[in-house]
Amino acid sequence: MNPSTESPSSIHTDCAEVQVPGQVFLAIAVASLSENLLVIVAVIKNKNLHSPMYCFICNLAVFNTISSFSKALENILLLFKDAGRLNSRGLFELKIDDIMDSLLCMCFLGSIFSILAIAVDRYISIFHALRYHMLMTMRRVLVILFAIWVLCGTSGALMVGFFEAATVKIFFIVLFFTALLLILLLYVHMFLLARHHANRIASMPGAQAQHRKSGLRGALTLTILIGVFVACWAPFSLHLLIMMICPENPYCECYRSLFQLHVVLLVSHAVIDPAIYAFRSVELRNTYKKMLLSSASRICKRCA
Repeated sequence: MNPSTESPSSIHTDCAEVQVPGQVFLAIAVASLSENLLVIVAVIKNKNLHSPMYCFICNLAVFNTISSFSKALENILLLFKDAGRLNSRGLFELKIDDIMDSLLCMCFLGSIFSILAIAVDRYISIFHALRYHMLMTMRRVLVILFAIWVLCGTSGALMVGFFEAATVKIFFIVLFFTALLLILLLYVHMFLLARHHANRIASMPGAQAQHRKSGLRGALTLTILIGVFVACWAPFSLHLLIMMICPENPYCECYRSLFQLHVVLLVSHAVIDPAIYAFRSVELRNTYKKMLLSSASRICKRCA
């Protein structure tokens, strides 16, 4: 619904814009909404999860929940528009569109900065393990979360309200790519450290197979994190860069015609996030089991 992402009609290109059915976005949004709500409820209910890392994971889930709800609502409104129930150029509809676009921009930025906060938290826990609880106090965590929401909320509103201004575009892209670069550097550094530790454990005389597997599993997890993150965000990041460096080039327009596929990858990351950051946690899995058993028990009592 955001007109700023559409291909300019004045540019001649043989590449037709690829259209993704709204039902695909709606299905992804519903799946993401369900998964991330489950993470939020689990973190809130289990006091053992009230730690800096899980606060950042919960914050990520909140951003994903808002973006999923906004995307689902957007697709529902598009269905009403196609049915002739809404006027896409009406004042009310345009305001709703701007609000949803602002929320989506805010949440996309919020997701990447939450991931950055998780990466920094893990980096400190690895390289400054003895000082971790002194460095990552809950007060500092709250300050970081507040800063993320203020920065992302302001950036989201500016992106939609002043999208045509070159300064805003440059600020957004620089902010976006700086965060991406920091995350990749941190994850690569942690991956190399995990692989080094795994090799040291494997070379130690009498090393237990279980310890080897633990070290290799840590390296594998970080590899998955890097690979999935890059696969989901790189196409959209390149799209933003192309918008700046060659907005009227027909060859660049061919890549821009795939924008909706890039958005599919982007929103799909909100579905994968809980599996990577949360569902691999034993504590969270136990919390899910307790929640499931408690819900099943209540249902059985009502049916009895």
